[in-house]
This record gives sequence, structure tokens and C-alpha cells, in this order.
Amino acid sequence: MTGTGVGVLTDDGTADAYLTHPPDGAPRPAVLLYMDAFGLRPGLREMADRLAGAGYTVLVPNVFYRRGPAPVAELPAFIDDASRGRLLRRLMPVMRQLTPERAARDAGAYLRWLADCPAAAAGPVAVTGYCMGAALSLRTAAAHPERVAAAAGFHGGRLASDAPDSPHLLAGRITAELYFGHADRDPSLPPEQIERLEQALTDAGVRHRCEVYTGAGHGYTQSDTAAYDKEADDRHWAALLGLLARTF
Repeated sequence: MTGTGVGVLTDDGTADAYLTHPPDGAPRPAVLLYMDAFGLRPGLREMADRLAGAGYTVLVPNVFYRRGPAPVAELPAFIDDASRGRLLRRLMPVMRQLTPERAARDAGAYLRWLADCPAAAAGPVAVTGYCMGAALSLRTAAAHPERVAAAAGFHGGRLASDAPDSPHLLAGRITAELYFGHADRDPSLPPEQIERLEQALTDAGVRHRCEVYTGAGHGYTQSDTAAYDKEADDRHWAALLGLLARTF
């Protein structure tokens, strides 16, 4: 794949990002890939390259760019259980700074950048997100229904909480087809939130499929962490590529 670092101009600065696409340079359907809390790093670039290898142009922005270029916290090559907790405590304040309002504005900037990218085909885009990125995927589909034809989220947290700005409350704005792969060993998305999300999407008439991956924990797609689960990750790839095939 042809991968390179790029800068995306936003209302609040410039987001560093990774762009990857097949080497022939021909315009391909665009996919916006939202990072997990640990951010833009080699493991995510590898995931983006794999997606590009299936025939897509993929943009992975550093959504924490307001704090500086990725990584905003020093990361070990492998994130084990001990380092995971320490890193999350350090990153939690950064995550809170990415308010729903800022996320929606940033999403517009990312989508405009893709619209002007020669390697991205004209027309609708797809979005996928991991961990905190699953909520960003849902919010992007709601904020830009005219641009987003499909959105996916994997091992997402707090997708249907009691908060007044919970992502599931945006279901009525969504026209995209959605897919969510939940982890059944994920305290950040308990069964009642899974049910609440499902009900909200159903009531809004959103085309969707929500599946619970038995035995998987939060972060199951991330091969550079102790949470990685190959069986669940393989299932995620099959579901994501299936969604994209139906979209484009």
C-alpha cells in the first residue's frame, strides 16, 4: 500500500493523519477510520493498510491533535495490562476535551479533506471506529448523513449511557447502514446499554446490525495490546468488509 502522513486543516488547527490507498493511485471509495484511545500508531497504520488492500482509500486522523501530534502519550511497543491502566489515566483528560461539538466539527473537516483528495472517489464515504472511535463513528454518521453511507463501531464504550449527549440519542438523524461488534466482556458497554442502543436504532428505522462477540474483551481488534483476540478480530474484519461491499 501507499501510506503517508498528511495534515488536515480544522477550525482549531491541523490534525496530523495517516492516509493509505492502493499503489496505482486511482480514486477509491473513502473510509474514515477513527482511532482508539491509544491513538495513531503503527498498529493502527497496519489496520488501515489492510483495509486499503481491500480496495479503499483510508484516512486515520489523530483526533487528539489539539494536544499535539501523535502519539500524545509515550506508548510501549506492546500495551500490557499494567501499562494499559497507567496510559488510560493519563489519556482520560485528553479524551474529555474532545467534546461532541468538537468531534462533529472535526468530522466535517475530515470529510471535506477526503472530498478534495485525488485518491478518494467522489460520492459517499464509510466510517469505522474502535473503542472511543465507535462513538465518533456514530456521531459522524448523525452529523453528516448526506456524506456517510455506512458506519461501523467495534468494542465501543458508553454508546447508550444516561448522559444527555449520549451517542444513541442521535439515531433519528442517521441514514447510513450501521454495524456494531460489541464485546461481551466490556464493562464500558454493559448489557443494558447494548439493549438501549439496539432499541434506539430500531425505533429510528436505521438499517443496522448489532452483534455481541462472546468471550471478547474491550480492545479485541488491537493486536499491539493484551486485549487482542484473533478470533474476534477475524470476525470484525469479515463484518466490516461485508458492510463496505454493500455500501460501495
